[in-house]
Amino acid sequence: MEPKDYLKPAEEKMELAVAYLDDSLARIRAGKANAKILDGVKVDYYGSTVPISNVANISVPDARTIAITPWEKSMFKEIEKAIINSSLGIMPENNGEVIRITIPPLTEERRRDLVKQSKAEAEQAKVSVRNARRDAIEGLKKAIKQGMPEDVEKDAEGEAQKLHDRFMKKIDEIFAAKEKEILTV
Repeated sequence: MEPKDYLKPAEEKMELAVAYLDDSLARIRAGKANAKILDGVKVDYYGSTVPISNVANISVPDARTIAITPWEKSMFKEIEKAIINSSLGIMPENNGEVIRITIPPLTEERRRDLVKQSKAEAEQAKVSVRNARRDAIEGLKKAIKQGMPEDVEKDAEGEAQKLHDRFMKKIDEIFAAKEKEILTV
């Protein structure tokens, strides 16, 4: 077994953790209109549950508004019902042509809650990165018993630590950017 046989899966797991963090932070409402906050909202479409983006065009005409234009008139009520029942906490407005969602400005208390939620997501990603590093190092230690030279294992362990540090820094940067976005009034 080569050291890269342990390091490559670890790096892939770390990349997935960062990608998941990116995606979950995009869904956290930060006071600005962002079409991604609707990704988690599903509507009933002829018996199956699908994301709103599968049944309507979603656009962001300005910083505080999301416009949803359903492709079929029959979907207006379904989309409105899904938004009202979602965890967004926003009331949609319907003028018969377009459903508008106006993003209200966040209170200071709500901003702090969103930062806490974002920090928890970042911490979850860090745990995933640490677990990937631990799995790689355990695999390398077992490889010594199978004949891998100790100095090669030590070098690979150092490489695993460098990967870990790089992804931890990336997670911190992503969280700092989200925190700044949330706290910007």
